[in-house]
Amino acid sequence: MPTADHHAARGSRLVHHMPFFYGWVILAAGTLGLVMTSPGQTYAISIFIEHFIGDLGLSRSYVSTLYMIGTVSASFAMPVVGRQIDRHGSRAMIVLITVLFGLACLYMGWVQNAFMLCLGFFALRALGQGSLSLVSRIVVNQWWVRRRGFAIGIVGMSYALIGRAGFPVLINAFIPLYGWRGTYSLLGLLLLLVMLPLGWLLVRNRPEDYGLWPDGQPPTANPKDEMRHPVWAKQTWPEENWTLAEVLRLPVFWLLSAGFSSISALNTGLTFHIVSIYVDNGLTPTIAASSFVPIAITSAIVQLGSGMLADRFPARVLLATSLFLHALLLAIAPYLRSIEMALGFGIIMGMASGLQQTIGNSIWAMYFGRQHLGSITGATTTISVASSAVGPMLFGIARDVWGSYTFVLLTSATLPFALGIAILCLGQRPRRPRQTATPTN
Repeated sequence: MPTADHHAARGSRLVHHMPFFYGWVILAAGTLGLVMTSPGQTYAISIFIEHFIGDLGLSRSYVSTLYMIGTVSASFAMPVVGRQIDRHGSRAMIVLITVLFGLACLYMGWVQNAFMLCLGFFALRALGQGSLSLVSRIVVNQWWVRRRGFAIGIVGMSYALIGRAGFPVLINAFIPLYGWRGTYSLLGLLLLLVMLPLGWLLVRNRPEDYGLWPDGQPPTANPKDEMRHPVWAKQTWPEENWTLAEVLRLPVFWLLSAGFSSISALNTGLTFHIVSIYVDNGLTPTIAASSFVPIAITSAIVQLGSGMLADRFPARVLLATSLFLHALLLAIAPYLRSIEMALGFGIIMGMASGLQQTIGNSIWAMYFGRQHLGSITGATTTISVASSAVGPMLFGIARDVWGSYTFVLLTSATLPFALGIAILCLGQRPRRPRQTATPTN
């Protein structure tokens, strides 16, 4: 049996007394963390938009602008959060983030004016869509390497079914009963009473900290051997690790970031204004809220399948496919005239989102390793979160100026299509140049 690090072996009774690889518990904890980001995600916030406009007396473009300001401001916190995750570990950070996020939801129940709303948007986006999502994804990537795509697929499928499908319906049901302010307070209590204790109890940082391998196996282990010889060696998984400074000099990093940013901006714009888009097309707000169900179900199925594909096929192909599907979404959004068309739209949106979620949650570890994953993912999250602010503002202004979303939707469709082609051609995984021996005379 390989030599164990005794300090690591004693580090957590919970980890070592599990009858199976603790990475499965991390998978469940990471899924819960992502689901509980929902109050800070656009698909949940969008259900409240009409209430903000009506109760606070604000125009749609003004609310969209406040959302942009809050979201962009929140994005600048992500590199700091990423570095703190690298420094202090996922467990400590998930506890801190959950406490602050729960308080932010409670605060939203007291919003009275535009300034307070903007501050609330900042807190929801920084702590939910940004920080809690970041730490939940990082901890899963730390525990899974060889089967990372499969693991991320399971997380994404569960998140889509419970978070994207469940929370909009739950919020839509709660608002008539408790009002939008009371609903936000209930979401805050849910975070503090459920996510906080479970995050502290279940989350652990890296498998190497406890004398374990990622995936529960050494790199060359036969799965059958693992059953006979448990692995307790504290060693580092052989992978190519890049620092943030190195990554920022790579053109492929910026190309991939552009792809994800375009999805973030345009998908968020669609989701933020989905109720208004549906109503403009003659459909009802209830149909708009219900559309998240086919989106989530399709996304869940696609994420599980694409998770397995991500372990076998180039990530850039899956990302490009998602970009092409997003271009199609934008092109057909102005023409949703029936429930059947709305259902088809939801299915395509679920496919596009499912692919993007799987690749977005795994590609940075695949391309650049785990050692500096917090700081790298923090940087990418900054770009993505900042971009997500552009879409709602752009679509909101277009609607106020032209009275329709058609022009902005059709024009925007060209961006993901062009980026998809570029990523297919130029988005290969980077390799460090091999060091060659210098001949001596």
